[in-house]
Amino acid sequence: MTRWTWEYDGYAPGDERLRESLCALGNGYFATRGALPECDADAVHYPGTYVAGVYDRLRSRVAGRGVENEDLVNVPNWLPLRFRCRDEHGAGPWLHPDTARIVAHRQTLVLGSGLLERRTTYEDAEGRRIGVRQLRLVHMADAHLAALRSEFTTENWSGELEVEAALDGSVSNAGVPRYRDLAGRHLVDGHSGTDGQDLVWLRCRTRASDVRVALAARTVCPDATQRYGHHTDLRATQLLYVPVRPGHTSTLDKIVALHTSRDPAISDPLQAAVDRARGAASFDDLLDAHLTAWDQLWRRAELDVPGEAGRILRLHLFHVLQTLSPHTAELDVGVPARGLHGEAYRGHVFWDELFVLPYLNLHFPEVSRALLGYRHRRLERACRSAREAGFRGAMYPWQSGSDGREETQRLHLNPDSGRWLPDHTHLQHHVGSAVAYNIWRYWEATGDAEFLHTKGAEMLLQIARFWADAATYDERIGRYRLRGVVGPDEYHDAYPDADRPGIDDNAYTNVTAAWTLSRALDLLAMLPDPRRQELAERIAFDGGEAELWRDVSRSLYVPFHDGVISQFEGYERLAELDWDTYRAKYEDIRRLDRILEAEGDTVNRYQASKQADVLMLGYLFPPTELAALFHDLGYSLDDATWQRTVDHYLRRTSHGSTLSGLVHGWVLARARRAGAWTYAHEALVGDIADLQGGTTGEGIHLGAMAGTVDLVQRGLTGLETHGDALWLDPAPLPQLTGSSYAFTLRYQGHWGVRLRLLPDRVHLTVPASDRSPITVELPDRAVVVRPGETCELELPTSPGAAGPPCTR
Repeated sequence: MTRWTWEYDGYAPGDERLRESLCALGNGYFATRGALPECDADAVHYPGTYVAGVYDRLRSRVAGRGVENEDLVNVPNWLPLRFRCRDEHGAGPWLHPDTARIVAHRQTLVLGSGLLERRTTYEDAEGRRIGVRQLRLVHMADAHLAALRSEFTTENWSGELEVEAALDGSVSNAGVPRYRDLAGRHLVDGHSGTDGQDLVWLRCRTRASDVRVALAARTVCPDATQRYGHHTDLRATQLLYVPVRPGHTSTLDKIVALHTSRDPAISDPLQAAVDRARGAASFDDLLDAHLTAWDQLWRRAELDVPGEAGRILRLHLFHVLQTLSPHTAELDVGVPARGLHGEAYRGHVFWDELFVLPYLNLHFPEVSRALLGYRHRRLERACRSAREAGFRGAMYPWQSGSDGREETQRLHLNPDSGRWLPDHTHLQHHVGSAVAYNIWRYWEATGDAEFLHTKGAEMLLQIARFWADAATYDERIGRYRLRGVVGPDEYHDAYPDADRPGIDDNAYTNVTAAWTLSRALDLLAMLPDPRRQELAERIAFDGGEAELWRDVSRSLYVPFHDGVISQFEGYERLAELDWDTYRAKYEDIRRLDRILEAEGDTVNRYQASKQADVLMLGYLFPPTELAALFHDLGYSLDDATWQRTVDHYLRRTSHGSTLSGLVHGWVLARARRAGAWTYAHEALVGDIADLQGGTTGEGIHLGAMAGTVDLVQRGLTGLETHGDALWLDPAPLPQLTGSSYAFTLRYQGHWGVRLRLLPDRVHLTVPASDRSPITVELPDRAVVVRPGETCELELPTSPGAAGPPCTR
């Protein structure tokens, strides 16, 4: 392996699903798993292609109940390309791992150029050997194209190679074992055909959402002597016969175009796909354009971290870039929690943008704005959901898909017990605060006042209105309360033996609601008078409502116990879990909820968290801002209280989410505490080592991947963007970054601002432009850096010690 490649040597059936996820290729519009083209979906392999935003809804019957689920659709597979040997002895079986001996096999993901290379040598039952080299791309310049080059070289025989290239629409959503009791056949009304000798096409539609999907494939093989077409409703096939001999390499290029009826500026997806495939350049020319597009992406996303950690971070960033690329800015899509890499979580949008947008804001702000646009287009649906629940404002769903309704399943399967159980995670209303947080941080990073004053304001004010209306005043304690919610922990969805779901006064929910209300009031104060009047008229807002917001923002209840912040009211009355006993019995207790339920118990009885909950506050807010938030609420949060709180939950968290290690590592690193690397390392290797026990094969964890990159960008640098300045307060974590690391960012119109951090100083380069100078705020001083300047900033050696202003 090199700094820019990810390699797998040898064929390992048990690892194929994991490799397929990590070797997936995409361009923001669609992505395809890294499955072998000659293999169909089976117990080992799962080829899958997913188009951003293409969902379909089906009904199923499980546990005696009818349920409805919306899925990101596995669209027709463009990969199929199988081959077999023909000579005077006849034709052998189609070659794949189940029918032939694999003499050698290597798969290489080339991160710098978005390519997947595989090299395999097969030997069939007759002893005939053939070497296969394939180069695959999902085009980063033209979002509707993909291409596969196959090179065949025989070693010890001459004859003919029979090659079948196909488009397969008979696929279904069957990539997650837990969902196999649910309906998954989304594609219907298939038709296929030929356009000339070298091009086949396939069209179909999704069953309920009626999205039309069309693919066209053009095959180019100069050595082919014969071609035949064979088609069924859901499969378009070309059969080619290629003479082969030892030492001679025959090349076959398969160039594919994909369109759906969601695409703009087309009249018919099939005609668009056929025209694009027919007009596409040669493989070599497509490759050149693809490489140029990736070069441009990496220049904007430069990340220079040494060693193995740097290599993993580049893999993480690669998957972020091919899930949410500049093409995403033209789409109506959200942030899929598992990328476009598989079917886990049904392709739904949760709160993962909270971990993704802070990175995108400083590199691809146009993508951040588009992702916030996804939320804005569903604002009306969020307001309707709030009304149906008896509240004003906007109540965003915990799981979102095509139209913004709540997509959280009402039943979920515990694979440990085999039981279908009620699912109450739709009560995670804190997702609304995540949307508000992303709006505000996007504005701080970009200075995009136009967005903040228009779409951003419309969302932020309605989210604040929801929180103010959902809060109830408790005269007994003289504070407002938020009852019947579920926090980020997710384990605790009810009190023990309670007859209703939800818990009361989740600290994270209440504090972020107070922050949202405060930012909404700030926004009202800064809006231009005409725009404020427009908004007031549109949402029937009056001054009395603002006073309620101010009152609630300063009076929400935050529970404490034993000198620490309580995760929720009554948390301290729960039983303590015997952690040592459970670790000894089960070793891996990340999914403690499943273990306890299988034993006939419930995690609701214990002080045990799946992932960071209270500690999420330390991830979102730097210490001064968090202390100010608590002060405004009438509480004192000094460093000693916060550190006791950190220690309390460190001992009581099972880390059943890939986000948990990230947040704990971030919080400990900012506090310069031991143990930060342990958690950061778990976040770093979570997907490549499949720490969650088989889940990576169902799709990567996009939030954790983006979060690890942002840990380097913002967590370890203390980078903040507010008050029209870049704020830096580095906290070293040398196990992650070594003694020196660098990255570039885009800040308020400045492209390619480069920072290199060393233990005692920061190098900052601002490329020449017509923009205003950048103010850099360090813990001890402020420095102004003009466009075209490179500045070396010495870091203070101790609190209160001031360094020189700047060395240019």
